[in-house]
Amino acid sequence: MKTIMKTALTSLALMLALPACAQSKPAQAPNDADPALWVVKDADTTIYLFGTIHVLKPGLTWFDEAVKTAFDKSDQLVLEMVEPDKATMQQIVLKNGFSPTGPTLTEQLPADKRGAYLKAIADLGAPPQAFDRMKPWLAAVTLSIAPLQKQGYDPANGPEKVLTEAARSEGKPVEGLETAEQQIGYFNGLSPKAQIEFLASTVDELPKAGEEMAKMVDEWAHGDPDALARDMNESLKDSPEVAKTLLTDRNGRWASWIKQRLAKPGTIFMAVGAGHLAGDDSVQAQLAKQGIKAQRIAY
Repeated sequence: MKTIMKTALTSLALMLALPACAQSKPAQAPNDADPALWVVKDADTTIYLFGTIHVLKPGLTWFDEAVKTAFDKSDQLVLEMVEPDKATMQQIVLKNGFSPTGPTLTEQLPADKRGAYLKAIADLGAPPQAFDRMKPWLAAVTLSIAPLQKQGYDPANGPEKVLTEAARSEGKPVEGLETAEQQIGYFNGLSPKAQIEFLASTVDELPKAGEEMAKMVDEWAHGDPDALARDMNESLKDSPEVAKTLLTDRNGRWASWIKQRLAKPGTIFMAVGAGHLAGDDSVQAQLAKQGIKAQRIAY
């Protein structure tokens, strides 16, 4: 199967659907990062577009220079989702991520994938029964998060968390483009076939999770959206349904949101997963189709 682990990692990078509960490692020596930043503007409205990586290790310095300047100029922070409290998120996942009846998850998987799947669960220190009633999408995302947790990746270090705390400390409103229910619904609405393929590809390439994530973070830190598009979005071409649901359709909706928001004066700092701001189907490409130009900010 050509689809690789990057499909699962891309899904994690595109959507902050399942907050990880990793124990952060001690802070490392700071490393300077200069992620890509764009701006869309008209006579009385400015919208900054900032691509994020939802989970990061500690010690990466990115909230400075042009990014901090743009944030400080902004009146409002707009994220993919304003994350609800942990208990609420858990309830949403429990409601949508489990199947109380029908074949177990092990039985749904192709026979040649079951051994690796059971080993991945065992490596977590969990019994197979803990996953058997999960829907395939939830098992895939859960398994893809686990190796990243062990290496110190944590949403507590991610831009969404940092930006939200900064906005609230300064009294800036924080708005979500989507709700937690919508984000979980995107995964839950995938066809059974797409969900099984998603889980199978995750299991196949779990050993490469840390390597692939490190590469994407490096590309993000160096402000290289073209490389990021290749690594994050190329994998989705092998899963058209996943690509349409998690990437293309959402980019189109967000471009429409930006177009409508330009009708009102103000300055907005909009932070979404970096994969949405890279590649042929990016938010910027969707804006261009509507005659709206996004300008890269050099710094």
